[in-house]
Amino acid sequence: MLRNAVLGFSVVVLVFCILATAAGETEAWVPIIWCVIVAAGIVFERYRYKPLEPGAPGPGWEKTGERFVDDESGQTVTVYSQRETGERQYVRD
Repeated sequence: MLRNAVLGFSVVVLVFCILATAAGETEAWVPIIWCVIVAAGIVFERYRYKPLEPGAPGPGWEKTGERFVDDESGQTVTVYSQRETGERQYVRD
């Protein structure tokens, strides 16, 4: 919800800044850059975080003792890691 609001606000400000630049305002490029950075961060955020796995990973994975409630799904999540690579997996309980 907040992500959509911030993304929408960024797009609206971006459109107004582009219109201001087209009208001859020379200082509108600064908010244009910030709006693009914020919008890109929100859009590509989902690629940064791994999805929740439905079951425990295979051999070589150990529970880290970390557990938390996923804000989006409301489900409890257990964190597993692979000692050799440092890779982490997030598994629904």
